[in-house]
Amino acid sequence: MSGEQRFFEDFGVGDRFGSPSKTLTDAHFLFFSGLTGDAHPLHYDVEYAKTTRFGRPLAHGLLLTALTAVGASTLSPLIEESIIAFLEQTMRFRAPVFVGDTLTPAHEVIGLERKRSGGLLTLRVTLTNQRGETVLEGEHRYLVAYRPGA
Repeated sequence: MSGEQRFFEDFGVGDRFGSPSKTLTDAHFLFFSGLTGDAHPLHYDVEYAKTTRFGRPLAHGLLLTALTAVGASTLSPLIEESIIAFLEQTMRFRAPVFVGDTLTPAHEVIGLERKRSGGLLTLRVTLTNQRGETVLEGEHRYLVAYRPGA
């Protein structure tokens, strides 16, 4: 365990958590292809991508979704003892992402709901590129334990 632990009662709507920025490279695209088996040429074939509306390989949406992982955020060490489950996620892709783009993830608490088995913590997640454009937005929902003895 690292740092002070947060339980459901310790969160407030508007709390924000960041993650390190990442500049996407060809290696990220190729690793994702190898991991998933997704070899659609739009994502990996420069010559094919030149013939599309994007003109170059486009980052795969699931690769972008992975960059919103709470495990890479400043929230992660705070919920090591209290997180019960990652329940749900939604994503919208707002703008294309390419090799060389630098993306910054952010997480903001937008909902807190008490349940019998724990509290439902809803986070708004975003990815913003180096030009300040939101390229992805969505929500994550986590079941978080109540503070022991509360």
